[in-house]
Amino acid sequence: MNKAVFTIVALATTLSSAAVLAQQKTDEMKGMDMSRMPAASAPAALSHQATGIVKKVDTKSGVVTLTHEPVKSMNWPAMTMGFQVKDKMLYDKFTVGKKVDVEFVKGSKGYVVTTVK
Repeated sequence: MNKAVFTIVALATTLSSAAVLAQQKTDEMKGMDMSRMPAASAPAALSHQATGIVKKVDTKSGVVTLTHEPVKSMNWPAMTMGFQVKDKMLYDKFTVGKKVDVEFVKGSKGYVVTTVK
């Protein structure tokens, strides 16, 4: 019983101290000119790189099929898969049988190539 009472008292003391410290930090910021602070930007989509061979280019469906090497940032093994293409201008860089280096991001409906070299 004594342990339970001690634990409750210790927890209550800790929580009230944390609340006081949080209020002090808030009070310290009241006079700050926040208009000079840079605006928070949305985090950029995490980009991944892959090297692969173009197997198929389907401009109608908007998908390029690549047989790519392992993608370390995704912990993916080498495989063949389809990627959406962000910009139609990138299709000029895809030729069946050509080795390409691509950057891609996760899109709402799969993975999307954003850059081709």
